[in-house]
Amino acid sequence: MLENLLITLSDYAYLSLFVASFLASTILPLGSETLVVILIRSGFDFLAVVMVATFGNYLGACTTYYIGFKGRSDVIEKYFSISKEQLEKADKWFGSYGPFLLLFTWLPFIGDVITASGGILKLDFKIFSIYVFLGKFLRYIAISYIALNL
Repeated sequence: MLENLLITLSDYAYLSLFVASFLASTILPLGSETLVVILIRSGFDFLAVVMVATFGNYLGACTTYYIGFKGRSDVIEKYFSISKEQLEKADKWFGSYGPFLLLFTWLPFIGDVITASGGILKLDFKIFSIYVFLGKFLRYIAISYIALNL
């Protein structure tokens, strides 16, 4: 049974990883870390796994940014479970730390708040993209490196 699961997984591994990474950075409280570890430990290409997970997670963050940018606080509160108080706190963090805060959009619980706030504050999308992509890339490099050395 496990062998059949691994064969099926290998057929759709990168697509599954992309979808899981994308959704983990949007409205669903999913994590892509387990799938990254499974793929790395199963011998999938290190760089390909890192890049697919990074792009999926980055594009999910861009979706959240866009919703915030369009001022859809009703969508943010309902589907992302982000309160106005959390958004106000993130605004203060941006005031203190600037765009460097975007390096931490991968953190559980506050990552979506940071991402949505970036959109609401209408941060420059180029700056947003650089910091968010870099933060997510470094995260998946670290997870993959740890998976290789378990």
